[in-house]
Amino acid sequence: MSNDQFKLNIDGRDIDVPRHYTLMQACEAAGAEIPRFCYHERLSVAGNCRMCLVEWQGAPKPIASCAQTVGEMRPNPDGTAPVIRTQGDYVEKARSGVMEFLLINHPLDCPICDQGGECDLQDQAVAYGRSGSRYDLNKRAVEDKNMGPLVKTIMTRCIQCTRCVRFAAEVAGVEELGMISRGESAEITTYLEHSLTSELSGNVIDLCPVGALTSKPYAYNARPWELRKTTSIDVMDAMGSAIRVDAKGNAVMRILPTVNEEVNEEWLSDKSRFVWDGLARQRLDTPYVRRDGRLSPASWGEAFVAVKDALSGRPEAIGFIAGDLVEVEQAKAGLDLARRLAVQNTDCRPAGAAYGVDGPREQYLLNSSFMAVEEADALILIGCNPRQDAAVWNARIRKAWLWNDLKVHLIGDPVDLTYDYDHLGTGPEGLAALDTLSGASRPMIVVGEDVLLRPDGQAILAAAHAAALNIGAIQDGWAGFGVLHNAAGRVGALDVGFVPGPGGLDTAGMLSGKLDTLVLMGGDELDLSGLGTTKVIYIGHHGDAGAARADIILPCAAYTEMSATYVNTEGRVQMTRAAVEPKGEAREGWAIFRAMSDSLGHTLPYDTADALREGLRAERPHFAGLGFAPAEAGVEALRAPMAGTGTPDLAVPFGARRGDFYLTNPIARASKTMAECSLQHRGLETAVAAE
Repeated sequence: MSNDQFKLNIDGRDIDVPRHYTLMQACEAAGAEIPRFCYHERLSVAGNCRMCLVEWQGAPKPIASCAQTVGEMRPNPDGTAPVIRTQGDYVEKARSGVMEFLLINHPLDCPICDQGGECDLQDQAVAYGRSGSRYDLNKRAVEDKNMGPLVKTIMTRCIQCTRCVRFAAEVAGVEELGMISRGESAEITTYLEHSLTSELSGNVIDLCPVGALTSKPYAYNARPWELRKTTSIDVMDAMGSAIRVDAKGNAVMRILPTVNEEVNEEWLSDKSRFVWDGLARQRLDTPYVRRDGRLSPASWGEAFVAVKDALSGRPEAIGFIAGDLVEVEQAKAGLDLARRLAVQNTDCRPAGAAYGVDGPREQYLLNSSFMAVEEADALILIGCNPRQDAAVWNARIRKAWLWNDLKVHLIGDPVDLTYDYDHLGTGPEGLAALDTLSGASRPMIVVGEDVLLRPDGQAILAAAHAAALNIGAIQDGWAGFGVLHNAAGRVGALDVGFVPGPGGLDTAGMLSGKLDTLVLMGGDELDLSGLGTTKVIYIGHHGDAGAARADIILPCAAYTEMSATYVNTEGRVQMTRAAVEPKGEAREGWAIFRAMSDSLGHTLPYDTADALREGLRAERPHFAGLGFAPAEAGVEALRAPMAGTGTPDLAVPFGARRGDFYLTNPIARASKTMAECSLQHRGLETAVAAE
C-alpha cells in the first residue's frame, strides 16, 4: 500500500482509500449508504446535523463520518486497520436519536409541503424515525423570511444544516445568509431582511434537505410524481447548462439543473431556472398577416401566399437575420433557402460585428472550455462580465480563485465579480499591460462579445490574440484564448455559415431600410427603428419587438417544444429535447422554411430534421460530436496570427454593460417572475427593515 493510501475495514470488508478522504467517502467507496443532511460534496464540511454517525470500534462514542478525515485515524493497537461499522443496533440507535431531536419541533406539514415527495428528511424519517414523539413541550416556531420573488420560506421546518449559508458564501460569493442566536433560538436569516440578490440564489432550493426553502413561483402547482421529466439544455445564455424540464399536461411546471461536470456542475442561474412561466405568456400560436395596417390571424396557406409575394423581388433587396435563440436546424434551413433564392444578405451577428466571416471557427469559440479555468493560473477578462454573461461559469471562476489561487485580471468597466481582480484599464489601453503577465504558466484570455461590436472590434480581437501568443496562452495542450458569447444561437449559426455572402449586407446594413423584405428569425434584440418601409417576415415564438414590427408572422416552437441542436460558446454541440407540444399551430423553425421553400418553388432537399442533420454532419463533421467540447484541439488553428482591421481605438473605453440580466430575450421578457426580479435588482422593491 502506498503512503497516500489508508486501509480500513468497513462492515467486514478491507478497503484502501486515499488519505484525504473523509470517513463518509470511504464508507461509500465500500458500498455503504450514509444518511446526511448538512454534508454536500461541493460545500465545506459543517458536521452539524450528526445524521452520518458510524461506529468506530474502540471509540468512546459514534463518529460523524463527514468530518473525520481518514488519514487522521489511528490503527488498532495490534496494527490492524480501524474497524468501521455503518450498520447494526449501535449505529441505528445513534441515528434514531439524532432523527428524534431533528423532529422535536418539525411541523407535520408533509401533506401540504412543496418538498413532499422530494424531501431528504422525509425519506430518512422512514428509516430512522420513531412511531411517536416523547416530547410534549411547546413547539418552537420561527417567523418566515422575505427572500424575494424566487425563494419561498417556511423557516419552522429548518433544521439548521447551513447548506444555504455555505452556498451563498462559498459558491455564489454573496454573504447574504447567516445564522443568528444560539440553541433553540438559532435561525437562518438574510441580513436586515433583505431579499437575496445573487443570480444563483435559486440553487438553495435544491440544496435544502427539508421544506424550509422552496420555489415560490412553483408553489402548489404540482406534485413531483405528476410531472413528466425531460432532460434538455438551457438557452438563456451561451453555456448550454444541463437541465431537466418538468411538465404537467402541455405546460412546463419547473426547470431544474442536472449534473454536467464539464459545463454547469450542478448549478443553474436564476434566469434559466425560473423563466419557465414566460413560455406560456405572449405566445404566437397562429400565423398573422398585416391587412389594412392591422395584423390579422391567417391560415398557413394564406401566410405562405403573402410570403411568396414578399420574396418575389430582387435578391439584392431581400435579407435574412437570425436572432439570439435560433436553433441550428432553423439557421441551416433558412440559409439554404436564402442561397437558393440567390440572397447573399444573411447574418446572425449583432449590428457592428465583423467576426466569423473567415478564418477557423476557433477564432470565435471559448477554446479553453469552462472546466479548464480550474487549471489556469491567470485569467484575463477583456470587456466581459461572466457574472451576467455566464453566471454559472462565474461561480466556477470563484472556486478556482478561492481554492486554486487563480489570479484574475479585468480590462473594462469595474464590476462586482464575487472575487478579487486586478483592474488593468477601462479600454483597449489595458491590452498593453498583458505582456507583464508572461510569468503565468497557463494563462487564459477571454474576450467578451460586446467588445467585438465596436468599430475596432476585429482589431481588439486580433490584439488580444497576439497577446495570447506572446504570454504563452496558446501552447501544446493549452488553448487559453477565446470569446465568451452571451446568446445560445450565435455559435451554431456561425458554424453553419450564417454570415453575409459575397457582396451581401451585414446586420447593420439590413436594418438601415435599404431592403424591400427582411426575414427576421427571432431577432428581438435588434434596433428595428430604421427599417422604414421594409416588409418584415417574422419567425418566432413570442409577441415581442420583432412581432410588433412584422407584416407577416409565422409562429415557431420554443426550445422546450422541440428536439433541436445548439452549439455553446465552447463549441460543444448539444441538443434540447421536446418536453411539451408546440403551442397552437406553431411549427419547428426548419419545417417552416421547408414548407416555405415549396411555396416558392425552391424545395429544400430534406423532409425530416434527421435528414437535415445528416446533411449538416456531412458538410461540417464537428456536428457529429454531440456533447464534445473541442478544447485543446484548437491549438494548431490558433497559432497562426489573426488578421485584424486597423488598430484599437485607445481613446474609447469599452463602456457600460448592455441590458438587464433578467430581460435579455423574449421568453424572459414575457415572464412575470423575471419582471419581479428585474424590479428588485433595480432597487424598485420596497425593503423591509429588521425590527
